[in-house]
Amino acid sequence: MSNQAAGRSHRAAPVHTDPEEVSVLTALSALADPVRIQLIRELAGAADWTRSCGSFDVPVGKAALSHHFSVLRSAGLVEQRDEGPKRVNRLRRQEFDARFPGLLDLLLRPDGAD
Repeated sequence: MSNQAAGRSHRAAPVHTDPEEVSVLTALSALADPVRIQLIRELAGAADWTRSCGSFDVPVGKAALSHHFSVLRSAGLVEQRDEGPKRVNRLRRQEFDARFPGLLDLLLRPDGAD
């Protein structure tokens, strides 16, 4: 039986980096891009696993969006899983805050300090 016939995704599962293994430079680099900041802010305002990759209104194409999510996963900020044809996301707020206390708070401040 094929993977699709068995109900499994045809793409490889995403690889996640433990925030404890992330350097401060990697974290800051991941958070330095306006599109990634927007993704993080939207995820921070959503319940875990409720936002699919295609639900974000960002000014980039599908390939660029995939790259941005890859950078965020590599920095330990985002976790993803496949649910049927969709890839859903959660912000790893608790884990990332334990590694870099206060960093996300600064980014998510309502004054929009970019």
